Amino acid sequence: MSDSKLAGQFFDAAIGLLTRVRDEEADGIATAGAAIADTVAAGGRLFAFGAGHSSLAAQDVVYRAGGLALMNLLTVPGTVGVDVMPATLGSALERVDGLASAVLDSSPASAGDLLVIISLSGRNALPVEMAQNARALGLTVVGVTSVAYADGTRSRHASGGFLRDHCDIVLDSKIAVGDAELTAPGVEAPFAPASTVVTSAIMQAVMAAAAERLAARGVEPPLLRSGNVDGGHEWNGRVMTEYRDRIFYRH
Repeated sequence: MSDSKLAGQFFDAAIGLLTRVRDEEADGIATAGAAIADTVAAGGRLFAFGAGHSSLAAQDVVYRAGGLALMNLLTVPGTVGVDVMPATLGSALERVDGLASAVLDSSPASAGDLLVIISLSGRNALPVEMAQNARALGLTVVGVTSVAYADGTRSRHASGGFLRDHCDIVLDSKIAVGDAELTAPGVEAPFAPASTVVTSAIMQAVMAAAAERLAARGVEPPLLRSGNVDGGHEWNGRVMTEYRDRIFYRH
C-alpha cells in the first residue's frame, strides 16, 4: 500500500507547530516550569484542568510515569471527556456561569497552589471563570490556549474576556481557529486537528522545565516511575507516602 500524502502532510503540520512553540514560547515555558518548581519547593499543591478534548493534555500529566507526582486533575463532572451521554452535554456545561466557582469552592485548591488551565479557544465561561476565581483565591494560574481565538472570535463570557486575560502566565499553542490542519478536494470540512499533540507537548515541556529548576535548587523532583519496570511500584509508593498530603487522586 502506498504512503498517504495527507498523512504525511499532517505530520509536517504538527512538526511545524511544535517547532514554532519550541522557539516562540521558550521563555513562557521556562517561566511556567519555574512557577511549578517554586510551588513544589514551597509546599504547595499542583492542579491541572481542561474541558472536553483539552482535558486530554491535563490528564496526561497526572499519575504519569515520568511525571510529577504532585500534579492533580481538577475535574468538573460532565466535562472531562466524551464518556458523558450525550457527548454534547460537556460542551454545554462549558458555557454555564458559576460552575467553576462551585468546583473550586469544593476542591482542595487554596492560596499558594498552582493551577494549569488548558482551553484551546479560551472563550467559554468555564475556563475564564476558573482562572478568575483561582487567582482570587491566591493560586498562580498558567493558561495554555490559542491566542488566535482571542483575536478571531468573540468571548462567550459575560466579561467579554478570554482565558488569556486572567492568567499569570500564558502559553500560546499557535493552533489556528477551527483546529484543523488539512483540507482536500472532495472533503467538505477541514480536518486533522493538532491541538492535542501540541498542547500535550507543551505540558510535558513545562514539566521538564520544572524538574530542571528543582534539581538546580538541590530539590529532588517528586517524579513517578513506570509501574512496568522493576522497582517502579516501590519507588512510587515511597514518593506517594512522602507527599501524601499533596496528592489527591489516591483518596
